[in-house]
Amino acid sequence: MHDDADGQGLWAETAPPAPETAPLSGSLTANVAIVGGGFTGLSVALHLAGAGAKVAVLEAAEIGHGGSGRNVGLVNAGMWVMPDDLPSTLGDVYGQRLLALLGEAPRLVFDLIEKHAIACEPERTGTLHCAAGKNGLRQIEERARQWRARGAPVRLLNAAETAAKTGTAAYAGALLDERAGTLQPLAFARGLAGAAISAGAQIFTRAPAMAVERDGARWRVVTPSGSVTAEWVVAATNAYTGHLWPELRTELVRMPYFNFATEPLSEALRKRILPERQGAWDTNKVLTSFRMDRQGRLICGSIGTLRGTGRQVHAAWARRTLRRLFPALEDVSFSHAWYGMIGMTDDHLPKFHRLAPNIVGFSGYNGRGIAPGTVFGQVLAQHILGSLPEADLPLPVTPPRPRPLRALHEAGLEWGAQAFHLMRTIA
Repeated sequence: MHDDADGQGLWAETAPPAPETAPLSGSLTANVAIVGGGFTGLSVALHLAGAGAKVAVLEAAEIGHGGSGRNVGLVNAGMWVMPDDLPSTLGDVYGQRLLALLGEAPRLVFDLIEKHAIACEPERTGTLHCAAGKNGLRQIEERARQWRARGAPVRLLNAAETAAKTGTAAYAGALLDERAGTLQPLAFARGLAGAAISAGAQIFTRAPAMAVERDGARWRVVTPSGSVTAEWVVAATNAYTGHLWPELRTELVRMPYFNFATEPLSEALRKRILPERQGAWDTNKVLTSFRMDRQGRLICGSIGTLRGTGRQVHAAWARRTLRRLFPALEDVSFSHAWYGMIGMTDDHLPKFHRLAPNIVGFSGYNGRGIAPGTVFGQVLAQHILGSLPEADLPLPVTPPRPRPLRALHEAGLEWGAQAFHLMRTIA
């Protein structure tokens, strides 16, 4: 097995090369400095540079290093929470705005892929939210009802239809969301970076932002070997926020999520397992996700880290799970394993923060990073350019709120997932 558990795993092997970048050296002046080279930061850069702004992106490691380059690759509409929960939590104005924006977010992702010819294995065949038992079926029926009331193209599948689309008889039904799809996430991040550079943005890698200081009416972002002075700063670090904005880090509970990828399956198995290439996940609280890549590798994921005893426990669970779902995979083995961190908020909704005058950012995607991250990048660009006033944003400005017992929550997620998967393996 390729041992890249704390990296991008399979995605690093199958993505096209990243555009050539280097650390920042010397002083630079820009209109906007963006800290973080993931989906949000790169989308901001692309949309700003396309409008003629001078943009500098500062990435501490490499393009897509964090959650953007490690996730499952599901391009979903909306959030994990039920659609009706957004207006009830945010109020009707912001709730309806956010629903409308995120409902159309996959369209923006796939439009950008087409416009900039991004080679990232896009599949626009929808996603499947699979019902585990009667409770799961009730969940997806209610989710379907709420989306249909808003005119969304979602469809409930019965058990037989679900089995035909997934290749497993394990589920009582599924919700097919035709707005959604899948892609190769690291390839998409690298493609966004290439498009942003072509539009005129400058991207610096291995350039961690060490400090943000006032420089008259502007801000100066300091890296180990240089600095960027700009009118605006975008905080686009989400779950990988470090010392720079500790208030962002303390607001988020970091939930680990791992993936295991098989060797490419035979042509016969590819015709039986996810034959239409939808990405899928189930309604269990400790969920299972599975999808196929273009080379026919089946990718299985869930909550947990791949360090210490977690590597062995989660690998055993993944093998057992795939055998249970797909009995033909009795001799399944894995070629790649990796994991990353998801930023979770207290209400499972993203936040918009103004950390200081002209320092703004979204964070807390709660496992829905691709489509929201991309569309929020567009929103931030519009706001900075002056075409989208603060009063018209899809989220209210809120101060970061530290999560009580955050470290305990994070430890509970890591060790609780390990205990759950261990029990499921030996049961």
